Amino acid sequence: MKKFSASTKIFFAVLFAALVFISAKVNVAQLVGRENQFFTLFQMFGPIAGGILGSTFGAIIVLSAAAANFLINLVQGNSSFELVTLLRLLPMVFAAYYFGAKKKHVSIAVPLIAISLFVLHPVGREVWYFSLFWTIPIIAKFFQNRLFVRSLGATFTAHSVGGAIWVWAVPMTPEMWIALIPAVIIERLLFASGIALSFVAANTLLAKVESKVPFVAVDKRYVFSRNLWKLF
Repeated sequence: MKKFSASTKIFFAVLFAALVFISAKVNVAQLVGRENQFFTLFQMFGPIAGGILGSTFGAIIVLSAAAANFLINLVQGNSSFELVTLLRLLPMVFAAYYFGAKKKHVSIAVPLIAISLFVLHPVGREVWYFSLFWTIPIIAKFFQNRLFVRSLGATFTAHSVGGAIWVWAVPMTPEMWIALIPAVIIERLLFASGIALSFVAANTLLAKVESKVPFVAVDKRYVFSRNLWKLF
C-alpha cells in the first residue's frame, strides 16, 4: 500500500473537517437517556479518516473537527457545556484510530478497558452481557483485511467508548440497557455499512483524479470494481 503524502493529508484534513460540519447536522437516532443528543451521519464515515490519513493523524483530525463543531454549536446555542457532551467527542476518535491501526494490541486495548469500566459500575454489573458487544472489535482485528469486518470493529470501538462513558455519566436502569440491545445491532450494522461504503467511495474518487493530482495516493484494493466484494 502506498503511503499518503503530507499534501494529501492536508487536503483530506480540510475536506474531512468540512464533511464533519455537514454530517453532524443530520441526525440519525436519538441517544437514550439524554435530550438533544443524537447519532448523526458522522458515525457513518468518521472512522475512515484513520484509514486515509493514518491512525494517529486521522484520530487527531477527527478530534479537532468534532471539537470545532462542538464549539460552533456552543456559540450558536445548539449545545451545552457539559462533561458528558465533551466526552462524546472521544468515541469517534478511537474508532478512527482503530480503523487505521495496524497493530492489534493497541486497538483491542480500548474495548477491553471499556468492558472493565462498564462492569465495574453497579448497573453495568447487572447487565454485564451488554458489554459482550465490545468483544466484536477484538475479534474483528484478526480479520482486518475484510473491509466490512474492519468497519464493524471500528463502529463497535466507538460504541464501547460511548457505552463506558454513558453508564457512568447518565442514570439508566438495567431494563433500559437490555431494551437497547436490538437497536444496537441494527444501528451498528448500518454504521459499519456506511463506513465501508464511504471508504470505497473515497478511494474510488481518488483513483479518478490520481493522474491529474500528483500528490494523491490510492489504496487500490478498495476502488470500486466487480471484484471488490471479495474484500468485504
